[in-house]
Amino acid sequence: MRGGYDNTGLASERVRARMVERLRELGIRDERVLAAMEAVPRHLFVDPALASRAYEDTALPIGLGQTMSRPYTVARTIELVLDGVAAPKSAKVLEIGTGCGYAAAVLAQIFGSVISVERLRPLHEKARANLRPLRLAHLRLVFADGADGVPAQAPYDAVVAAAAGERVPAAWVEQLKPNGRIVAPFGAEAQRLTLITKDDDGRVARRAIEAVRFVPLKSGTA
Repeated sequence: MRGGYDNTGLASERVRARMVERLRELGIRDERVLAAMEAVPRHLFVDPALASRAYEDTALPIGLGQTMSRPYTVARTIELVLDGVAAPKSAKVLEIGTGCGYAAAVLAQIFGSVISVERLRPLHEKARANLRPLRLAHLRLVFADGADGVPAQAPYDAVVAAAAGERVPAAWVEQLKPNGRIVAPFGAEAQRLTLITKDDDGRVARRAIEAVRFVPLKSGTA
């Protein structure tokens, strides 16, 4: 449901607008990101018992020890990607860690093609059910090990991740186009949202942006 009232009793358009205003106050400036955040009904991606907290700027549990990122983190990640993408509607983005599907839905408001990979089968299926009503034809969900990327759909203009590793998986860099960018958290105890860029010669540069807290990046499927 895109707006109005639903069975949670939320006036979703109004509460989404308030969430966006908080994002502005926190420093999100790209109007494309703000519009995408306002367009996606976050409460459809959380358990009914947590629906009243859906538009708070906080991470929420989605089961299996996983969380959906706080709205600011989703918005900041996408803003960093957009800084380096000249034509978003022609761009292909790989998301590592579909989770409940919320961030994938926001990405799909902006980019021409979104491939989202999840390693946990129950979450993959939950995201598929959550996303079905939105009918996002240019969003594809893949059940696989995200550390391997999705080579069949490469190359990508950008890679974003919702889990923190200690190093950048080689597959992500290999599947990235020249002048592409990776936005992902890295670090064990002290995690930082990090921007990684790849130049025409394949050289990689890395810049830490800000402190974050994510679940760890794991390999394999389950």
